Amino acid sequence: MSFPASSFDFRRFRSATLATAVLMVPAFAQADSAPFANFAGNWSGNGTITIAEGGTERIRCRGTYTVDGSGNNLHQVLRCASDSYRFELTSDIAARGGNITGSWSEASRGVNGTVEGSIANGQVSALVQTNGYAASFNVTTRGNKQSVNISSKGELRGVTISLARSN
Repeated sequence: MSFPASSFDFRRFRSATLATAVLMVPAFAQADSAPFANFAGNWSGNGTITIAEGGTERIRCRGTYTVDGSGNNLHQVLRCASDSYRFELTSDIAARGGNITGSWSEASRGVNGTVEGSIANGQVSALVQTNGYAASFNVTTRGNKQSVNISSKGELRGVTISLARSN
């Protein structure tokens, strides 16, 4: 399809395109420079847990995420319980240039370890480790909805949680 030169104003099109790009830059810059900014708040929801002994159970979770003013540092407390299983996961994670590093602890079992991974566009992909234990940890945040997926070969085989921010 072609447009007659007289009906298409290239200068107006170029100006509108440039204006749109300028307006979008702060959103992209904040996403890159403050990757945890949209995580802050209180979260709650439900999901399922798969335990090594077999079986899948429904699980209820509450999370509190605190983010520093830069949006680069996250303190997370995630408490979950099913009929027969309970865990309290605390993490302190820092983001630098799309990479994340930090530490985690699980209070009911008295274990702790490291976190390493990446973050981009609200998607965290990480490996959490300690002596004799490793798990993949994936979190996707879109607005006031968040999904958390944990998988390992240990006692806790898998967790899938859908959370909603309450504030």
